[in-house]
Amino acid sequence: MTLKEQLMADFKDAMKAKDEVRKNTISFARAAIKQYEVDNRQELDDEGIIAILSKQVKMRKDALSDFEKAGRTDLADDYKAEIEILMSYLPEQMDASKIKEVVQATADEMGMEKDKKNMGRLMGAVMKKVKGLADGNDVRKAVEEFLSE
Repeated sequence: MTLKEQLMADFKDAMKAKDEVRKNTISFARAAIKQYEVDNRQELDDEGIIAILSKQVKMRKDALSDFEKAGRTDLADDYKAEIEILMSYLPEQMDASKIKEVVQATADEMGMEKDKKNMGRLMGAVMKKVKGLADGNDVRKAVEEFLSE
């Protein structure tokens, strides 16, 4: 079953179960996927859908931090639930130690010196390897730690 079919099946299940948070979250995700497909006139495969779902998670995490700063726990709780639902459709995310291993291996492959001016090149190379598997902020932290050692 493709990811798009899984989203549709879960959407129907959420409607039957009257699970509003799950139904709305999946509906927003499906709308974002459909919008991309219409704008670009192409059918997305699972990899493309994962990229869109990752963007949806990132958007919600950004908004979540704003809600927490403003003391809006009601909205923060809703966004946490939405993030959890969306994360269930994404591949398992790498932990910090795995990201550090990838950063080290990539730097070794590229023969890169530990210098802050190599930040952009190293980030780009690592992000290509961990696309969809790690959060960009976590990768940035790992690269910064590696370059400052």
